[in-house]
Amino acid sequence: MDHDTYSPVPELNQLHEFSASLADYFSQGFELEKFGEASGIDTWSSDPEFLDRFRSFAMANGSGSLYAIWRMDDREDLADLPIVAFGDEGGVHLVATDLRQLLRLLACDRYVYVFPDGISLSDEEEDAEGGRGSGEVREVYVAWLKRQFGLDPAEDPDGVLLDAEEAYGKRFAEWMDRYVEGFAEGYAELTGE
Repeated sequence: MDHDTYSPVPELNQLHEFSASLADYFSQGFELEKFGEASGIDTWSSDPEFLDRFRSFAMANGSGSLYAIWRMDDREDLADLPIVAFGDEGGVHLVATDLRQLLRLLACDRYVYVFPDGISLSDEEEDAEGGRGSGEVREVYVAWLKRQFGLDPAEDPDGVLLDAEEAYGKRFAEWMDRYVEGFAEGYAELTGE
């Protein structure tokens, strides 16, 4: 990888270049950070095998939660792997089935809350009433997303979270349980599985 390149993920490199051209956030709480940092992830486990399976790349909200790619297998294209959010209040949860789904979720401009017992998005109507949101900068992002990748904002932002959970939730919980004692049990309690 070229030392001037943000990451080994072409889509993230394009997003990095785009966001560097903006004077403000294009999605509430989202901010690209140094690619691949373990800070925040290492509070769950310091096992090198555990840390090697995550590639952080952005803040998920303004309070310290972060997004990371979960390298659930050794495929080359990291953009095809699930995205998780590590919460600043605790909790780690699946967010999107892959990077493109996260990009679509970001276009909805909803604040992400990551708690030990789940992940949720801010209410769109309450955001509008409270004057929260990224406004015109979000519209620039939506246009860029369509032009760059042919993608539109997610029609159902909560559905993006649910799709990730349905696709990978049980597998993720079982994998995490190898490094975080009781993780699978806690997952089963939350989901009723």
